[in-house]
Amino acid sequence: MIDSLARLQKVFQYQFSQRGLLESALTHRSVGKNNNERLEFLGDGVLNFIIAHHLFERFPGASEGELSRLRAHLVRGVALAQLAREYQLGDYLRLGPGEQKSGGFRRESILAGAMEAVIGAVYLDGGFAAAQDMVFAVYKNILAELSLEQGLKDPKTCLQEYLQSRGRPLPEYRVLSAEGDAHAQMFKVACILAEPELTTEGTGDSRRKAEQAAAQAALASLTGK
Repeated sequence: MIDSLARLQKVFQYQFSQRGLLESALTHRSVGKNNNERLEFLGDGVLNFIIAHHLFERFPGASEGELSRLRAHLVRGVALAQLAREYQLGDYLRLGPGEQKSGGFRRESILAGAMEAVIGAVYLDGGFAAAQDMVFAVYKNILAELSLEQGLKDPKTCLQEYLQSRGRPLPEYRVLSAEGDAHAQMFKVACILAEPELTTEGTGDSRRKAEQAAAQAALASLTGK
């Protein structure tokens, strides 16, 4: 556990002085009473404030409604879970036997909650500045591509809602290739549907853009739009 926590701290570029906070942040309620729910609550508040302040400063001409929609887009569960997957946070979670057997380390709600809990743990351990630095580091690529239009539903969200409304399995996104130098990579991603059987591909200069392109292609195939 110590070695894995050391690796995770390196990934997040933050060294805890109170290692127990990080351990708590990674402990799901299925393990027992000492779990990450309180840290998740705290991290949610810290994250919402950091993102709200950033949007307020970045888009001075935006309305309250536009800022609210964009913040919701950035801090929603699906976005946090995707970030958790990118940082392989599921590999570090402590889960009870039932959650382990059911694949809880892949569950969106558990991953999103753990990401919020880690933010809360960083805030308690290092203060607001440390938490803000971590959030900006984690959201770096997303914030670099940010625009007010993203407050509208993106293709991945639309595809997920389309499938859920019909009781169909959610899509799987698989990176097919990542070519080029680290600062100028081009990604190719497949969007794989089980029902109906369908695979589409998308490309982009970030994994997120490639996934969105693949999801848009799937939506077009399903809806004819």
